[in-house]
Amino acid sequence: MNNFFKLLIALVFLTIGQSAQAVLEIEITQGIEGALPIAVVPFAGDTYGAPEAVETIVRNDLGRSGFFDVLDKQSIPQLVSSPSQLNFQVWRNTGVESVLLGKITQTSGDQYRIEFQLIDLIRKKRILGNVIPASTKDVRKVGHKISDLVFEALTGIRGAFSTRVAYVSTINKGTANQKYVLQIADADGYNARTIFSSSKQILSPSWSPDGSRLAYVSFESGNSAIYIQDIIQGTRAKVSAKKGINSAPSWSPDGRHLALTLSAGGSPDIYILNIAAKKLKRLTSGPSIDTEPAWMPDGRTLLFTSDRSGGPQIYQVSVNGGKAQRLTFDGKYNAATDVSPDGKYITFVNNSGNGFRIAIMDTQSKAMRIISDGHLDESPSFAPNGSMIMYATADQGRGVLAAVSADGRVKQKLRLTEGDVREPSWSPFR
Repeated sequence: MNNFFKLLIALVFLTIGQSAQAVLEIEITQGIEGALPIAVVPFAGDTYGAPEAVETIVRNDLGRSGFFDVLDKQSIPQLVSSPSQLNFQVWRNTGVESVLLGKITQTSGDQYRIEFQLIDLIRKKRILGNVIPASTKDVRKVGHKISDLVFEALTGIRGAFSTRVAYVSTINKGTANQKYVLQIADADGYNARTIFSSSKQILSPSWSPDGSRLAYVSFESGNSAIYIQDIIQGTRAKVSAKKGINSAPSWSPDGRHLALTLSAGGSPDIYILNIAAKKLKRLTSGPSIDTEPAWMPDGRTLLFTSDRSGGPQIYQVSVNGGKAQRLTFDGKYNAATDVSPDGKYITFVNNSGNGFRIAIMDTQSKAMRIISDGHLDESPSFAPNGSMIMYATADQGRGVLAAVSADGRVKQKLRLTEGDVREPSWSPFR
């Protein structure tokens, strides 16, 4: 079901389900032709009690990104930890252009020193190198950090492997035990943990700009209400429970306001809530359905979905009010927009007669492209580096997440080991 139509049934009791410990499994379905060839050599030195080696985490991160062709571990010609040990002729025969080397040294007890270097095999020079202290429990974080640095060094784009994703998962669908669970996990699907669970619907998780809080919609009391939850402390506060619809919270770039949809004044309209002062400002009015607000990075403009032209389309309006301007014209349905971190692109759900698919539009030229190939794609969310877009879709009768690069060349699917998953929201950088 696409987000715009959720408003039409927002006052009806709905149920889905949950999974508290399920892991997201990531599958590359399409990578870049001619992806960058790279090797990640097993790190030398002391061992530790972590379940995965740090280089395995890096290898998996880079491989799943679709931007890299990672050499099989069995095909690595040398197990070395220093550039001085490299036999460049041997490596040239592998076709690899860069290699990551590393060494782990135990400094005391559970503390380690993880050293790594990225070497350009063509120019025979070091591209980057660093030393990161870590304990056993920090190995995954260190692995993702190294992946971020390698990704940026070789692509020029800041890596997003250390980020997280929020989503609503479901288990026991269609049974008396059916529940919703709001979860967060690392960007590679590991370390999933439950933020909130309920036997009633949870919708629209939205990250605060600093990544410390989530705003979301819950029907736990029978009607929709918007909550803000501190994901570290676990505390939560109800911030909107007006009569009728309370929906689609979206954080302002400064973290001080929420844009949201309320129907207390009649039909659903866009409001801005000052969180600290608990004051509301109404931005739109009229008989149309106005919903799904999204902030532009400058904090001065909101995008939203409205059917004021006869069908759902994307509009923009100043946070100071005034006349809204229509942005989308291609297709009979355009809704559920998200904005790239630099504000140069927006993504949304488009239907031009071939089903609901994810589209991306240049905010200057207004040129639009379809970048997904499903029929029930929904809820797009930009990665914090703008390189990928995560969205919900259906696969073999199950709700799954998918991700596609902004240029449409890299595609992934993320499945729960059990149950369905919907409503993705990609976190900001930590």
